[in-house]
Amino acid sequence: MQASTSWTSLPFAEFIIKTHGRCNIACDYCYMYEMADQSWRSKPMAITRATVDQVAARLAEHLQAHAEQLPSVTVKLHGGEALLVGADEIDYAATAFRSTAPEGTEVRLSLTTNAILLDDEEMLETLLKHRIEVSISLDGGKEAHNRHRKYANGKGSYDAVMRGIERLQQPRYVHLLQLILCTVDIENDPLEVYEALVSVGVPQIEFSLPLGNWSEPPPGWAGDKGGTTFADWLILIFDRWYATSPVPAGVRTFEDIMSLVLGGHSSTEGFGLGTFQTLTIDTDGSLELVDTLRSAFEGAPGTGMNVFHDAFDSARYHPGVVARQIGVHGLSDTCRECPILDVCGGGHYSHRYRSGSGFLNPSVFCTDLAKLINHIRDRVLTDVEQLANG
Repeated sequence: MQASTSWTSLPFAEFIIKTHGRCNIACDYCYMYEMADQSWRSKPMAITRATVDQVAARLAEHLQAHAEQLPSVTVKLHGGEALLVGADEIDYAATAFRSTAPEGTEVRLSLTTNAILLDDEEMLETLLKHRIEVSISLDGGKEAHNRHRKYANGKGSYDAVMRGIERLQQPRYVHLLQLILCTVDIENDPLEVYEALVSVGVPQIEFSLPLGNWSEPPPGWAGDKGGTTFADWLILIFDRWYATSPVPAGVRTFEDIMSLVLGGHSSTEGFGLGTFQTLTIDTDGSLELVDTLRSAFEGAPGTGMNVFHDAFDSARYHPGVVARQIGVHGLSDTCRECPILDVCGGGHYSHRYRSGSGFLNPSVFCTDLAKLINHIRDRVLTDVEQLANG
């Protein structure tokens, strides 16, 4: 793989901090516990304050060194289930991370949760105190959600999730709710899922294709036969959403494609040739690549670095980071020759993995992505042309 001579390493602008390494439910599609990488078993259950302090020190070091390039950064608290660490530890971590910002740099705090532990006033007040934006995993209505997102005893988690969401929807806290994350399951009715998510009243929804790759394809995948089951599922939602004015919620998946079709940029890593600037810090302080790589092979997210020994800048030159930052030069020949490259961008990095050739492949969802992108492109460009012609 030959990098462009014009490539310049960029600093990290998004930091995913694992506050807790365990979860209070047992989703059967979870990349953390159910897929190839099982390194969580050897990691501390929760991040310690000593590790938080060291992460904060490394963050301050990074922000000061790159102040001109980083007017704003995002610190995301993740798990397992991030809230299992408790309100006091969320408060400690939020205080530590926000205090690192040099003058002129904004540190945005967000948190991803299954919402069950939002049914607690102390936790809600802590999130409010630190203006922590909340993203919630919800896969649709009760039947759709409970298909995969269950407790270890097999009982569905939907009712507990909705209790947490209802608490967050109180006027005092509702502005913290920013995003619903939904994993696509083609066994669920797409329009029923969409309407259930819209009914929550969230500003944004994001549909994620299930994690899988060429060696371990996701359930329902028919790409080897030219099938487009996932695109067909999403297109039904897109057509409903696009035809509604005003739309009841933004859908990042569709908005990113539309933006790229019109020459803009993507807000997520799943589309386009945007620059990768994300670093993950696990409960033991280890510096890692994105968590979704756990779906590929044992050790896939690892860098061999740790906040107690290594600056964040050290990870900028790790091959896994470089491969993501060099854009088209890090893609397979198939992708580089594709007419929708600028929109697709090769698809989600984890979806490209194949044993023996690594990530230098198209997405396992290549046929789905092509159909979805072409459908959205044709709808949008037809409307733009009609508007231009009066």
